[in-house]
Amino acid sequence: MFKQSWRAAGVALALWGLAGLGNQAAAQVIVDTAQVQEALKRPVQVWDVRGDKDFAKGHLPGALSVGDAAAVLRDANTEDFIATAQIARILGAAGIDPAKETVVYGSRGTWNPYFGRYALRYFGGTKVSVYHEGIEGWQAAGGPVEAGAAKPTPIALTLAPNPAVAVSTQEVLARLGKPDMQIVDARTPKEFAGADIRALRGGHIPGAVNIPYEMNWSDPETLQKLAQKSVGDNRGMSLKAPPELQALYARLDPDKETVVYCQSGARASETAGVLEQLGFRNVKVYDSSWLGYGNKLDAPAENETTFNVGALNGRIAAMQKRIDTLEKELAAKK
Repeated sequence: MFKQSWRAAGVALALWGLAGLGNQAAAQVIVDTAQVQEALKRPVQVWDVRGDKDFAKGHLPGALSVGDAAAVLRDANTEDFIATAQIARILGAAGIDPAKETVVYGSRGTWNPYFGRYALRYFGGTKVSVYHEGIEGWQAAGGPVEAGAAKPTPIALTLAPNPAVAVSTQEVLARLGKPDMQIVDARTPKEFAGADIRALRGGHIPGAVNIPYEMNWSDPETLQKLAQKSVGDNRGMSLKAPPELQALYARLDPDKETVVYCQSGARASETAGVLEQLGFRNVKVYDSSWLGYGNKLDAPAENETTFNVGALNGRIAAMQKRIDTLEKELAAKK
């Protein structure tokens, strides 16, 4: 069954670059430049999930925007979605209708457009695709861009969450150890091992397989190289070739329910999209992810580590002392 499932996934891979949006929109998760160009000939909704400044510098013709989507649509503390009614008002004011066929894009390879796709699907969308190459790929292909703010036609929306798209902490706990569910941890190896603690605890969900979301890229080290200025662009954030992606996830069964998590569901949304494109049949994002799970102290965890509040307070005090010293030195020079 497992080998047969991967043969079916192989067919999906073969069709990766061939299926257009149109009638295939519900199944086509990731689209290329040619498909976006074709889509723009129809009344397809285009959503740019970048911040306002980047949007104003240049965006695809007719693109809509709410600003930085992940920041606008999520609670700053829990990093879960804000109230559904509030999201309905925000999307409605921006003219973004989850029910419409939509292409979501941002900067090449980033998780942001995948989060946008996940958000639209969570609130009822069924025909939502991601343009992975983003604004950089569009401009490199000579695609036209517009500058300035978006020009939306506001709409009234009534939204309801789709429970088939995501799982809650309670659902994850209830399904732990079940043979028909597999869990993918899209965080870094250090987060997975509990060495990088970003909640009350470090570690990972029991049984999870660690495949960092950056591994989807042709060069998983691109972000570090950009920070070090050893590369001049983000071309390394393009997706791996389909056979390489198939090999990356070969240890997983595409017929099982696949739950993907990270710190807050953002990185997980990219891996979830890639898995869907590969032909995985039942992929869900654990929305609260480790931030929710790690803060639930009675939830079982592997590689569990605890947060050293005393050490953190010491580092903060040392940092504040250094800041005070620098401010005094600066004042003395005036």
